[in-house]
Amino acid sequence: MNDPDAAQEGPIPSGLRERLALVRGRVAEAAASAGREPGDITTIVVTKFHPVSLIEELHSLGVHDVGENRHQEAQAKAAALASLGLTWHFVGQVQGKKARQVRAYAQVIHSVDRVSLADALRSEESTVDCFVQVNLTDDPARGGAQPQDLDGLVERVQATEGLRLLGLMAVAPLGVEPRRAFGRVRELGERARLTAPGATFLSMGMSQDYPEAIREGATHLRIGTAITGNRPVLG
Repeated sequence: MNDPDAAQEGPIPSGLRERLALVRGRVAEAAASAGREPGDITTIVVTKFHPVSLIEELHSLGVHDVGENRHQEAQAKAAALASLGLTWHFVGQVQGKKARQVRAYAQVIHSVDRVSLADALRSEESTVDCFVQVNLTDDPARGGAQPQDLDGLVERVQATEGLRLLGLMAVAPLGVEPRRAFGRVRELGERARLTAPGATFLSMGMSQDYPEAIREGATHLRIGTAITGNRPVLG
């Protein structure tokens, strides 16, 4: 059964328009400082725990890319908002047994982190865009493939029917200077392109560090609270 919290109605946090404009402005500034075009950078608004009414308001403000990281919530919201023509990005960990359900509504999956998941996402009927997630820490619970396992996973995804590899995804670890972490992802992306020349994109950068990510080549930003405000407290 779908998560009842996913389609809840509720007040839109005040200042949504202003926060969105602020982030768009900072994206443009960071892009300019890096000699890049803002139009080459996709800002995905992560709406975890927020009501569908907020996503409708975001759509009215020109947002087309929305991210979720919990399957039941994402599935319910995608169904409720199917008429808006949004691009749904799944940015959380995918359970193998839920893989086919996720790819049924998500146009982009950012967290392919193991060979078994690539196999579970295989399809002869349709193609879904995806990123291979890299773990920049020694903690396996954080999700993502270790850098030493990256070549084999990229090769497997590249060869899997129904998957189109866009590039790499990563989260900057706590306690590490973000730009240094993102520079590491950029280097790993260059290595990945030896196997998958078309994997030119980098999904990295969140509310607290997206300007640094842009300066290291991020093409997809996953921004939540900087745009949506604090998540509502669910009872």
